[in-house]
Amino acid sequence: MTHHSPTRSPGRWRRAAAAAATAAAMLLATACSGGAPTQQTGPVTLRISTWGNDVRTRITQQAIDAFQAANPDIKVILENSQWNGYWDKLATTTAAKDAPDVIQMDESYIAAYGSRGSLADLDAMADRLPMKDMDAAILDTGKVKGKTYGVPIGITNLAIAVNVPLMEKAGIPIPDDKTWTWDDYQKLGTQLTEKLGPDAWGNGGAGTSTIDLGYWARQRGEEVFPAEGQKPLSKETVQSWFEYGKDLITTKAAPPASVQIESLSGPLDATLLATNKMAMSGMWNTQITAFSTASGSELALLRIPATKAGEPHIVSKASMYWSISSQSTKQEQAAKLINFLMTDPAATKLLTSERGVPSLASVRTEIAPFVDAQAKVALDYSDAVAPELVPPPQVTPSKASTWGADLQLVGTDVLFDRATPADGAQRVLDLLKSYQ
Repeated sequence: MTHHSPTRSPGRWRRAAAAAATAAAMLLATACSGGAPTQQTGPVTLRISTWGNDVRTRITQQAIDAFQAANPDIKVILENSQWNGYWDKLATTTAAKDAPDVIQMDESYIAAYGSRGSLADLDAMADRLPMKDMDAAILDTGKVKGKTYGVPIGITNLAIAVNVPLMEKAGIPIPDDKTWTWDDYQKLGTQLTEKLGPDAWGNGGAGTSTIDLGYWARQRGEEVFPAEGQKPLSKETVQSWFEYGKDLITTKAAPPASVQIESLSGPLDATLLATNKMAMSGMWNTQITAFSTASGSELALLRIPATKAGEPHIVSKASMYWSISSQSTKQEQAAKLINFLMTDPAATKLLTSERGVPSLASVRTEIAPFVDAQAKVALDYSDAVAPELVPPPQVTPSKASTWGADLQLVGTDVLFDRATPADGAQRVLDLLKSYQ
């Protein structure tokens, strides 16, 4: 399927694993704060930490400028990093009790930071944050053990991106995404590869993405990180997923392992989808503008295939969150900044869907006239699947921040025949046990 992360450069996973391990070690060494810090009043300076590319940084600064114009007694310093260095820096500043006031937080880390007392409990500030107007199922994705440690900025839904010109070149109609299965996806991929000749592959592979494995499990009634009462991931399910990934290669639906890993290891602009060398690929719906811009091609979005036709079990994922440091003495002003960035038209019309489809329905409606045609496809996709959504999984546990990088190492060994699907499945189960 090939899954592209919405928040990070997918190729730096070895360094990401090391960074996550470092962050976890630093967090463990950090004592939890003994209580809420004294709140600062009067003219203050806030620090806000973010990760992202130059475009995101530029429009975020413009939104901050608008906030400062409306709140002249608050100065805001934007501290942006790339994904890989972001978590090292946050762990270091948190351990040194010098954390930024407002923190852009990811699903992989929110439990690690929230459960160790590094983030403020936002339920106490619910009246100053855009929480009461948010769908409960979305808001719940920012909770850890019943406490809200992050306000979801946006939501994103997994989809299959289809390169419309390549489908037309192959003479193959876009499939019915309400009924197709993983078998259909494989067969269609093989047909596309045959029709497109040496120029492009039919679809992306499988076997390296935690998101893909999560869906493979959920469609079989299992969860990678099961909540109480949910069925845990079985060896049979993981093995079948690895076998499917190898079958995609064998049937030439997907490229060889070396080509897949090379595509995953480079920048977005160099991926097979972005260079018009792949007709179908899994991605987050909110990535459509970036991939369409890179490829110069129109992209369509389809529901992911299902194990049982018509039951893809799509979930909404918080693209990222705004959190407040428990160390901050300016939590009132921090909440004011977050509320402005998420609800004020002076900010939302700039940020549009850059951090995901806005989590607030009123903002989604408000920004619709201001997004490009491909971003509108992303908004329409989220609206289309909304009635079909199933409850999202619990957030990644605090000890599992390296899960993404760890799984990719195992999956790469399987795809390169350094491990059998059965051996890979056992390694995955051992990994999950080690996170407990």
